[in-house]
Amino acid sequence: MALQKVFVIDDNEERYTEISTVLSFLDYKVKSLSLKQLSAAVDKEESPLVLLAEGVDFTDEEVHQFFATHKQHSPFLYIHNKGKTAKISKTLVSYLVPLAWPTRYQDFVDSMRKLQSAGSSLNEASSQRATELCRSLVGNSQAIKQVRQLIQQVCVSDASVLILGESGTGKEVVARNIHYHSTRRQQAFVPINCGAIPGELLESELFGHEKGAFTGAITARKGRFELADGGTLFLDEIGDMPMQMQVKLLRVLQENVFERVGSNKPIKCNVRVLAATHRDLQKEIGNGNFREDLFYRLDVFPITISPLRERAEDIPLLISELVQRIERDKKGSVRFTSAALMALCQHSWPGNVRELANMVERLAIIHAYGVVDVKDLPDKFHQYIDETSLVDSHNLAGPVVIEDGQAVDERVAMALSPTAAAIGVLPEQGIDLKEHLSNLELSLIHQALGESNGVVAHAAKKLNMRRTTLVEKMRKYDI
Repeated sequence: MALQKVFVIDDNEERYTEISTVLSFLDYKVKSLSLKQLSAAVDKEESPLVLLAEGVDFTDEEVHQFFATHKQHSPFLYIHNKGKTAKISKTLVSYLVPLAWPTRYQDFVDSMRKLQSAGSSLNEASSQRATELCRSLVGNSQAIKQVRQLIQQVCVSDASVLILGESGTGKEVVARNIHYHSTRRQQAFVPINCGAIPGELLESELFGHEKGAFTGAITARKGRFELADGGTLFLDEIGDMPMQMQVKLLRVLQENVFERVGSNKPIKCNVRVLAATHRDLQKEIGNGNFREDLFYRLDVFPITISPLRERAEDIPLLISELVQRIERDKKGSVRFTSAALMALCQHSWPGNVRELANMVERLAIIHAYGVVDVKDLPDKFHQYIDETSLVDSHNLAGPVVIEDGQAVDERVAMALSPTAAAIGVLPEQGIDLKEHLSNLELSLIHQALGESNGVVAHAAKKLNMRRTTLVEKMRKYDI
């Protein structure tokens, strides 16, 4: 077994001595500490294992807070007295792996191996998932910062969330972030598009059905509520749900009970519901297409995502993330001149981030490993050539672009590429140097994390800094 640090939290000195002796024999590095010292100690080590013993005074909230802070950490091995059932609350089942003590040597070895394996799998999955999740929430605009702040506030509760925004803005990305950062992240995230399923089939999709409930029901089937039990159910395009289904959904939200189609047996469920829609539900209520009581049941914590045209300064960073995704998937690469980026920042993007992603992927195919200038963009972008002619098309950054007679926000120009600061062009009206350097630092950190597949230690090495320093900077920028 690989030499690895193990933190043991145990107030029983005799038991601690026994455990540490066995761990030392197995070539683990053992350290005793308290639960209060754990968080700081973990920051200084590379994926340590943690053994938490019965008798240590801790609350569910303390454990939840630790895993919320250290999202890539493996579960704790919970040592309890042999002959007694481990006292683990239901909310901590996914965080604590029980092991009776005293135990057989082989059982202890197997438990440590499973814990070590779980940590490796969790770190790899978490790194990949965290990288996937952040992509459409990249940006320095006030609008996207506010969305990240709202996610941080609501993820610690089980409140229903209503996510509002135009198609393609990333509503499901927000929902997945809320689930991932919540205490339910070890359980299932189950999405369903209410507008893509015919009304007569939606009930079966949501609640399941019994064998013979209708023609074609040759076997019993679980619905999305059952599949999401203990986790999160994401109801996309809730505004397109038929009225008769809205009544049944309201009952489930109020009572946490439903019946399968063809059955009268009530089934209890523990599901957090997140809903999203591009429609104005207040207007839909006025038109008689949406129930007002269901709206208020869902609208506990609303989050609105601004369309891309209202946060143009985020476009360069989004493009950088999209190109990194293409490179990571080994589907080629592409680069953009500053003139091309300026043109993209002036477009209205009716399809929002989805339209931008599709265009970047298309250009990566047409101009594989090449450089895209404004003239290489689709025809609809050529109207911006006059506005971007002030910019040297071979530079990564340049003078401020004129849009409708007004200067575009300087932050757009400063965020144009990860290497924008290397040009050293100072606009006539000057810049906010502190903000400029922060944007550059943020972009380089994103690049390093992307190239390291989210592994913080490897990214820190690329940036020639300590891992703990990079962790602090990631917290500073809410990465």
